[in-house]
Amino acid sequence: MTTTEERYIVTADDVIWSEADRWRALLDERNGTDRLELTCRILKITEEAGEVTQAWLGVLGQNPRKGITHTVDDVVGELADVVFTGLVAIASLGADPHEAVTAVAAKAAKYRLSLDTTPADPPGAGT
Repeated sequence: MTTTEERYIVTADDVIWSEADRWRALLDERNGTDRLELTCRILKITEEAGEVTQAWLGVLGQNPRKGITHTVDDVVGELADVVFTGLVAIASLGADPHEAVTAVAAKAAKYRLSLDTTPADPPGAGT
């Protein structure tokens, strides 16, 4: 494949980052970018997380009046909403969501690798 052909390949990864930026631009245009608006975009993550909680409780049937109201797929969808809303919030703060997520993944990988070389205490140790 030539470099020219490679240019036109769009991956799912590209769609995620570009769509998050399109949402940032739409919100900027419609709502502005003052601190209150940015605060609302950050707080939107908490709202979405609440929907994850509601869906998970629905999977567990924790509301005796309603019983089981959600599926694991519903929970997965709500978790994805949290992630995407976070990407839009990151972009709204002027940061690159791809770079931010990559940095967090690298930090998590480094920590995980340190766990691989550090033996865990057996259950009940130290009690």
